[in-house]
Amino acid sequence: MTEPTEIDAATAKQLLDQGKAILIDVRENGEYATEHIPAAQLHPLSTFNPNQFTSCNKKLIIHCRSGKRSCDAASRLLNAGCMEVYSLKGGIMSWKEAGLATAIDQHAPIDIMRQVQIAAGTLIVLGSLLGYFLSPAFLLLAGFVGAGLLFSGITGYCGMAKLLLKLPYNKTKTDQCQR
Repeated sequence: MTEPTEIDAATAKQLLDQGKAILIDVRENGEYATEHIPAAQLHPLSTFNPNQFTSCNKKLIIHCRSGKRSCDAASRLLNAGCMEVYSLKGGIMSWKEAGLATAIDQHAPIDIMRQVQIAAGTLIVLGSLLGYFLSPAFLLLAGFVGAGLLFSGITGYCGMAKLLLKLPYNKTKTDQCQR
């Protein structure tokens, strides 16, 4: 896989201000809804299609939260034939550290990984308490959730996050229209 070139936030901002680049946010809908760079177009990595950008005549700057997902998406774009693709080094976090503006929605749902942590923590505590007070069989619930977290950490696939994303408050208006 081809490795993308990383650029810093100041360089990215300069290219955007000059109209020479398009900024693509590959985070998921909930992350984007909570906070995003105003010029960014949302194309979540989970549904990312590099072929839709192959005829683009501008530089493509890809960003995510910290830079890992954007490098993946940028590599896909380079392998699909896009010529000028860059990954924003440090993602939206570096953008904010550079003092550049973001749009924040205080009413957006909390980040999906925080939702996973809350749900998993609740299930583990509940399983442990029920196991102690009612029946040791409830300890299997805590063990099952713990095993799921271990699997998620090793593979990068989080089934609980996929389920939580299906809840109505985690869907954007456009998601709800596409059903």
